[in-house]
Amino acid sequence: MANLNEKICIIGGGPAGLSAAMYLEQKGYTNYAILEKEDHVGGKCHSPHYNGRRYEMGAIMGVPSYYAVHDVEEFCGITHDGPKLNRNYKNGKGQVIDPFNPKKNPLKIPELMKMKKQLKKLGELLETKYKGYDVNGHRGVAEGRYDGYAVTPGREKISGVNPNLKDLAMPFKDFCEMNGVELIQNIWIGPFTSFGYGYFDEIPAAYVLKYLDFQTTMNFVKVNLWTWKEGTQYIWEQLNEHLAHQARLNSDITSVERKDGKVYVTVNGEVEEFDKVIITAPLQFMPKYFDATEEEKELFSKIDYERYDVLAVETEPQNHPEISYYIFDNMTPDRYGHLMVYYRRWKDDINQVITTYALRNHRGDRRISVNGCRRNVLKDLEKMGNPASEVVNEKSWYYFPHVFSEDYAAGWYDKVEAMQGTNGTYYAGEIMSFGDMDETAEYSRELVDRFF
Repeated sequence: MANLNEKICIIGGGPAGLSAAMYLEQKGYTNYAILEKEDHVGGKCHSPHYNGRRYEMGAIMGVPSYYAVHDVEEFCGITHDGPKLNRNYKNGKGQVIDPFNPKKNPLKIPELMKMKKQLKKLGELLETKYKGYDVNGHRGVAEGRYDGYAVTPGREKISGVNPNLKDLAMPFKDFCEMNGVELIQNIWIGPFTSFGYGYFDEIPAAYVLKYLDFQTTMNFVKVNLWTWKEGTQYIWEQLNEHLAHQARLNSDITSVERKDGKVYVTVNGEVEEFDKVIITAPLQFMPKYFDATEEEKELFSKIDYERYDVLAVETEPQNHPEISYYIFDNMTPDRYGHLMVYYRRWKDDINQVITTYALRNHRGDRRISVNGCRRNVLKDLEKMGNPASEVVNEKSWYYFPHVFSEDYAAGWYDKVEAMQGTNGTYYAGEIMSFGDMDETAEYSRELVDRFF
C-alpha cells in the first residue's frame, strides 16, 4: 500500500527530476522537494535570451513520438509553437551538397538504392528479430528480455523474452555490419553523432536504437519536428511553475546519509530528513556527496560521458547563413573536435546568434581541450563561408552518460536496477535511459509507476 505522505527528495531540476515530481503528483504524492544546484531549471534544455528572443545552448527539438514531453505540455497547457526547422548539407570544403538526392549524385545511385533496401530491412528486423528493442530503459536487455513501455501513442507496458536483444550490447557499427545494414548509419548519424551522442564504433546499439527507434528516425528524416518559441527550457520552466512545490534553486548538497530507514540531506548547511530520495543528477558523481556503498562506487565508476561543446556566435550580416547546415565529413572519429552542425533558429531575422556543435572526444580517452575545439570550430566556420565575428556564449556539456559494450553486456543495468529502493534510494536521469529530454522524462514515469 503506497504511503502518499512519504517525504521524497528529488535531486536535480532537469527534465528527469521535474517529470518525476509531476508523475508523483498525479499519483497523489505532494510531500516532495526538488533540489537543483543551478540558478535555473531545465538542465541541458538551456535557452538564453539574445535580441529579445531565446536561442538554444542545449536541446533544440522534439518529435511527435516524444510522448513524455507531450505529457508535460498537457499538464502545463502549452504546445510546440516554435520556428519550423529545416537544414541543408555541406562537405568539409564548405560546398553545399545534397547527399541523399540521386539526381544530384548520379554516381551514387547504386549506393543510395542499396541504402534504401537496407533501411527497409532494418525496419523489418526491428519489428521481428529485435522485438522489444524500443521499450524505455535497459532493464533485461543484456539477459535477452524486455520489460517496459513501448514507444507507441498508448505506451502500453510489454514484456517478453528475446535472446536476440543481447546483440544490442555491441557497438552500433558492428551491429549494423552483422545484420547487413551498414549503410543505414549514413541516415542515423545526423540525429545521433551531430547531436553529441558519440560515434558508432564506440556506443552500444541499445542507446542508438532506443533513442532513434524507427519511428523517431523517420520523423527526423522527414523533418517532422517540434520546437518551442521560448526554447526547450520553457517546457521545464512551465512545468516547474505548475508543480505544487517548485524546485529549490541554488541548492548546494554537501552530503547525503542513509540510516535507520531515513535519508538525511545536508543542503546549504542545513540537514533535512526524508523518507526516500530519487537521484536524477549524474550518478557518476553521486559517491562524492553520498554515503555510497561499495557496489554503488564500483558500478557508477563505469560511467563515461561525451564532451559536447556549443558555441553561440555572431556573424556580420553578409556572412550570416541562410539556413542550418550539417557537415557529414566532420562526423567521423578522425574529425572529433570539429564543427558538425550549425543552427540558424529564426528564418525572419539575421540579427541572431548561430549555435555550433562539436564533439571533442572519442572512446573516452581520446580528446582535445575546450580551447582546441573552440579554435577548430571557428576555423571551420570560416571554411564554411560563415565566419564568426564574436563568441557570445559557450558551454562544454557533461553529455550523454553511458557505459561501453563490455559493461553493458555484463549486465550493468540489471545490477543497478536490482538496487532500486535499497536504502530508500532510486536511480533515474539520463544514464538510466538515454540523454535526451523525452527518454529521461519517460523513465521517470516508469520509475514512479514501478515503485510509488
